[in-house]
Amino acid sequence: MSVEIILLALSPVFLFFVCYEFVKFKRYYDIKDSLANTALALLHQGADALALLLLMPFFYWLYEYRLFDIELSILSVAFAFLLQDFLYYWFHRASHHIHWLWAAHVVHHSSTKMNFTTAFRQSVMYPVAGMWVFWLPMILLGFEPLTVFSVVALNLAYQFFVHTQIVGKLGWFESVFNTPSHHRVHHAINKSYLDKNFAGVLIIWDKLFGTFVEEDKNQPCKYGIVGQLNSNNPLTITFHQWAHLFKSAYKAKGLKAKCKVVLGYPTSSVKAK
Repeated sequence: MSVEIILLALSPVFLFFVCYEFVKFKRYYDIKDSLANTALALLHQGADALALLLLMPFFYWLYEYRLFDIELSILSVAFAFLLQDFLYYWFHRASHHIHWLWAAHVVHHSSTKMNFTTAFRQSVMYPVAGMWVFWLPMILLGFEPLTVFSVVALNLAYQFFVHTQIVGKLGWFESVFNTPSHHRVHHAINKSYLDKNFAGVLIIWDKLFGTFVEEDKNQPCKYGIVGQLNSNNPLTITFHQWAHLFKSAYKAKGLKAKCKVVLGYPTSSVKAK
């Protein structure tokens, strides 16, 4: 399981940064929130490991129908990283515009805090929502499944470092790469920041497809989700949006209306105050 192995190997690095940030910048932390983030991370890793175990035979079956035989090299790995980052952009963007995907992704946004532990706040339901579907084009193209999911893990590892408020602007780096400044915008619920900066590693996708917004020091980021969940219970955090989705779909009259609920723009499970 390359994804889990890579992230597990990097866990001491992640822990060091969390400890440093907590000691130096306690104001950005809430213990209950961080404990919830940790519990959600463990559940997420377990779900991902199980999903890969169950789905890997399918991925290798699909690999038999690949268009090309792509051998591992520095160039091919670089291309794999670029392609996966491009696909991640569309997965991430879709996760904010399709209710079914948002039901899983909302977990990551539901904290009102922004610190390194926020990166751990992931959903156990990603395999059910179908995050893995977005990586299938790489397998069909000719990338071996193990390579694909190793690249996915590296992309996610990079994203850990953009979940912080202690790093300001990074000069020329800001024009090409996703940074803490760019990602703070993504997590903000300010009207001008909503549904912006979907980048994983490269911010160029947002600039190319019109979803980029610069962080404005005159508009401090307010974190969380529209309505605010106000819960540190991992089960509530994980399933509140799914309950709202199914309840809304059940109440909708007719197949077209039900499909619109499931596949349309998300509505909040919590009333905005």
